[in-house]
Amino acid sequence: MEDRLQMYNTLTRSIERFVPNVPGKVAMYTCGPTVYHFAHIGNLRSYIQEDVLEKTLRYLGYDVKRVMNITDVGHLSDDGDNGEDKMVKGAQREHKTVMEIAKFYTDAFFEDCRKLNIKTPDVVEPATGCIPEFIHMIEVLLEKGYAYQAGENVYFDTSKLKEYYVLTNHSEDSLLEGVRDDVDVDPNKRNKNDFVLWFTKSKFEDQALKWDSPWGVGYPGWHIECSCISMKHLGEYMDIHCGGVDNIFPHHTNEIAQSESYLGHKWCNYWFHVNHLNDRNGKMSKSKGATLTVSVVEENGYDPLVYRMFCLQSHYRKPLEFSYEVMDQVKSAYEKLRRRISGMAANAAGEVDSEAFAQFRRQFEDALCNDLNTASAITVLYDVLKADIPDATKVALAKSFDEVLSLDLTKPLPEAEGSGADGELTAWVEEMIAKRAEAKKAKDFATADAIRAELAARGVQIKDTREGVVWELISQS
Repeated sequence: MEDRLQMYNTLTRSIERFVPNVPGKVAMYTCGPTVYHFAHIGNLRSYIQEDVLEKTLRYLGYDVKRVMNITDVGHLSDDGDNGEDKMVKGAQREHKTVMEIAKFYTDAFFEDCRKLNIKTPDVVEPATGCIPEFIHMIEVLLEKGYAYQAGENVYFDTSKLKEYYVLTNHSEDSLLEGVRDDVDVDPNKRNKNDFVLWFTKSKFEDQALKWDSPWGVGYPGWHIECSCISMKHLGEYMDIHCGGVDNIFPHHTNEIAQSESYLGHKWCNYWFHVNHLNDRNGKMSKSKGATLTVSVVEENGYDPLVYRMFCLQSHYRKPLEFSYEVMDQVKSAYEKLRRRISGMAANAAGEVDSEAFAQFRRQFEDALCNDLNTASAITVLYDVLKADIPDATKVALAKSFDEVLSLDLTKPLPEAEGSGADGELTAWVEEMIAKRAEAKKAKDFATADAIRAELAARGVQIKDTREGVVWELISQS
């Protein structure tokens, strides 16, 4: 297999050729949701892009095993190992048990993923299912001298590391934006960047979920979860670890610290991070009040896949600003694309041009291999639709590309509501309009006029505008 994928690696701060530890196989880990509330669409941008990465790897022929955790215990409400457990806060807010909250919001998360055509990872493991693994790793870290007990809690000692800021290249006196400066200083810590591996009953006496451990009854810190869950299912060597940019510090930094101290060797080769989704007021966050969820997007009249296309038209490493004005533009483009391909699929006949298929597939792969440039990959799709190749080939390519894009490109359209036109007629009209545009481009005005006449015979009136061709159904014959 040719290792063609070039991707940005946060660890080296450069674009590198991806080469897995085992040829042809990829061990991939995704930081999953903390299931105390609905995921907002900013969270889901990361999962969409991670889904594209996984599907790109499979498209290129790799055998991928992807693991994701569910944080149902241990994630505190700030970055300084202070505050309440987010799960406990969710349970108190809704007057339910922590496990009831976890079940409800886990199901809601995967329903959102289904609507966005995000593939469920091969392994999904809740943190509460790995308590023995957490305890074992902490015991080993204590034995090796990388951890210490203080105030009945167990901490990781960052001073034992030759280099702690491996993902950020920061100095000891600086922290990434997003880590609050106003958090209370934990007097038990030897160093300001030390982090909790295990909380005991001495902290948060009302903690709902607690387990016996060698250090007392308590619960794990957040960072230990991903290290143990990934090793449990992927082993000691991992190829790609994914998450949002806000995970870089301290979460992923702490994962590397504890994992490599435990293992005694390098743990993960490639770190893949997706940038923030912003609105006009800044980064989207659950803590700001009203949450913009997939359901809210639907209530405003958008297919969730319009949001997926919205994300794919931007590069994953760039901040993306959400607005309904842009969503309107994407919705229009998406619906036209679906109708055009559906029209081709309904009428395509004959064999696929294998040479053209291979040529365009290679172009599509090249776009994805260029640091997952999904915008360029979509441009290749439009190039296919404009190309002078049989419709059967265009449909076959759209179906192939959709293995990665996952926009339901060749899925039959539902009947149009309120327009007087059913899905089949709508698809045919869009296809005829596309053929007329190609004829006009080739200065074949006789064919263009003939197509207009054929549309009129079916009761379809078209009008050329600056924004493109618009049409309406006057009467059906």
